[in-house]
Amino acid sequence: MPKPLLHFAHGNSYPAGTYNRLLAQLAEHYDVRTLDMHGHDPRYPVGDGWNTLTDELIAHLEGYGQPAILVGHSLGGALSAMAARRRPDLVRCVVMLDSPVVAGWRALVWRLAKLAGWGARLSPARFSYKRREHWPDRDAAYRHFHAKSIFQAWAPGALDDYMEHGLAPHPDGVTLRFRRDVESAIYQTLPHHMGAVIRAPFPVPVGFIAGTESEEMRQAGLAFTRKLVGEHLAMIEGGHLYPLEKPAETAQLVHAMVGRLLGGAKANG
Repeated sequence: MPKPLLHFAHGNSYPAGTYNRLLAQLAEHYDVRTLDMHGHDPRYPVGDGWNTLTDELIAHLEGYGQPAILVGHSLGGALSAMAARRRPDLVRCVVMLDSPVVAGWRALVWRLAKLAGWGARLSPARFSYKRREHWPDRDAAYRHFHAKSIFQAWAPGALDDYMEHGLAPHPDGVTLRFRRDVESAIYQTLPHHMGAVIRAPFPVPVGFIAGTESEEMRQAGLAFTRKLVGEHLAMIEGGHLYPLEKPAETAQLVHAMVGRLLGGAKANG
């Protein structure tokens, strides 16, 4: 019997191959597919609310010829939810991995901030615009990232995956494949319409796995996430990047969640 189709959508600034430790675990149960990097296809430029990025994901899903299980981290979870809302015929279920649902008064404040031109100042774009993107060689890039505590928390080998899939040759050595301007544009166009996206009834089963130490979840709160997923909410010890910190445990939780969402035997066919 063929494995069920699962599409994984990456978080902002991390090409899909960065998650290879997680994807390898999921591949034991699923036919895993990915889109390498959102936001870099000129046909789907980054726009406010990530609608064009959702178009990009939908176009990718249409090529499968069958509905897919969608699993997405952060940006990828939000895109998966938006794609499911617009094209439920392409989706069997959605599992969101630490994808903050910004709705209610927080969304209103964010919308007003963007209208006032404060999107760059009030989002992580204020950091990504200044991010270093060139190094003389791969070893120098590795040392740069490994010195940061956020990367030291990653599982063994995950940083190597990031170096393999996140760097490209450059006249001066190597550079980030996920362009700094694209990363920043994604941050400052964070959707303010997620309240409409998640309104009941949601057209497909949806679950959520949150990191216990996630600063992103603390800022967004869990109230609207709980309204969306109900009992299908799980917690995992770790920060916002827990899929890279604990890929094996994340895969186990995802597989269990898919089983609950689709109902036992239905998850296998």
